[in-house]
Amino acid sequence: MVTRDRDGNGVDDQIDLNRLADRAFVQRGFVHTSPEAEAEALSAAPDDDPLLRDLRHLLWSSIDNESSRDLDQVEYCEALEDGAIRLYVGIAEVSAYLREGARAAALAEANTTTVYTAAGVFPMLPRALSEDRTSLLPGVARRAMVTVLTVDAEGAVQSRAHFPAVIQNRAKLVYEDVSAWLDGGPPPRDCDAALLAQLLLQMSLAERLEARKNARGALGFSSRETELLRDDAGHVVDIIDRAPTRAGRIVENFMLVVNQAVAETLADAGVSCIRRVVRPPPRWARLRELAASVSYTLPAEPEPQSLARWLAAVEAHDPANAAQLSLAVRKLIGSGEYLRWRPGDAPLPHFALAVDAYAHSTAPNRRLPDIVVQRSLHAVLRGAPPPFSDDALDAIAARCTERSSSARKVERQIDKSAAALFLSNRVGDRFDAVVSGSNGRGVWVKLPRPAVEGRLVAGFEGVDVGETVAATLVSVDVRAGYLDFARFRRAGAA
Repeated sequence: MVTRDRDGNGVDDQIDLNRLADRAFVQRGFVHTSPEAEAEALSAAPDDDPLLRDLRHLLWSSIDNESSRDLDQVEYCEALEDGAIRLYVGIAEVSAYLREGARAAALAEANTTTVYTAAGVFPMLPRALSEDRTSLLPGVARRAMVTVLTVDAEGAVQSRAHFPAVIQNRAKLVYEDVSAWLDGGPPPRDCDAALLAQLLLQMSLAERLEARKNARGALGFSSRETELLRDDAGHVVDIIDRAPTRAGRIVENFMLVVNQAVAETLADAGVSCIRRVVRPPPRWARLRELAASVSYTLPAEPEPQSLARWLAAVEAHDPANAAQLSLAVRKLIGSGEYLRWRPGDAPLPHFALAVDAYAHSTAPNRRLPDIVVQRSLHAVLRGAPPPFSDDALDAIAARCTERSSSARKVERQIDKSAAALFLSNRVGDRFDAVVSGSNGRGVWVKLPRPAVEGRLVAGFEGVDVGETVAATLVSVDVRAGYLDFARFRRAGAA
């Protein structure tokens, strides 16, 4: 089948998305791993560590996507007599494998992040590390940085500790399977009675942490990942936003509290570190307009607590429009960034989480900031000098922010190429859409189903983020990842 792009050229709808993804990856300045880097990583071994504890006897498990092999975290909980719950989270020990001058270290410093596209994954590290030596795969002993938190019945963290350990993952569980069981379905495979009881305890703790998080004003939405649904032959048959799952809430709440604990530990030790920062929304006035349109009043100045209460009210009373509103809020809040924080500096708040100290530390197989934080935490545990100067942290933070932005552009471009391919025979069709972005470069709209985003090239005057419009698909460009829409107006409409 041949359709037409925005310049009127024919486009073969069998374009290879893998090649498009590879080209976009390289054009954005990312670097592929090499056979030499893979071979070097395969033989890498960490030094002996006298601080290592042996925690292989604990009933560790992980919850992730079924296809994931770069496993960063495992969890274990134990109930205490006073009603508190002790949480153990093991994070993959990556820093010990990245020696200065090694090819894997250079690759991580160049890319700073794994890039996930609709056509495949471009790992930050050689796969010999991220999917093998440093991946917390089931059935094998692995090094991990363990954080232990004691959480009371109100969801407050009463104590925290960190130490390196040897752990062994008992089961790699899948989000959808665990969620289905929690909702009354069959138990996940590889789960005996002890592990099922462990999952119930983890869910109980996650609910405590979530209630505490919501009470302080953290925004009550989770990011939705776009998913391509394929038939048995591999052809895309639909594009959806994967809804958050109950099992996903377990992992999300555990990682949030660990990231906050690590940031606080480094601050208590007087050590500079890289923090993840989300600034107050620059378009707070637009958020106030959206709230006012449904008779809700937000304060004059940005405040996460009021925004969280509004989102919760919409979720409770108008769930059909909650996803649309969450999309608009996420777009208006904007992306986060990495910044260096040093003792004595003003807090660097994460607006969406309503916390003043937050450091990415739970995904070192996938993100460079997590490796940097892990190295700093090792230094604190050993009473060693900080491994990075403030100037070095400034440079790393700027690089990671820029690369993270570029990674999102690659991911969005290939998502849109996949969407253009899927919709190539629907040029001329009309869709309901929500305005998802608006700036000096243009206006963008998002369809709820299929879950795709494109540019509004006609009829965009006067529309803003959060509005619902009828839009006609006027052209696609698979190679460039463009979907162009025009606002549909009925005859005689102003």
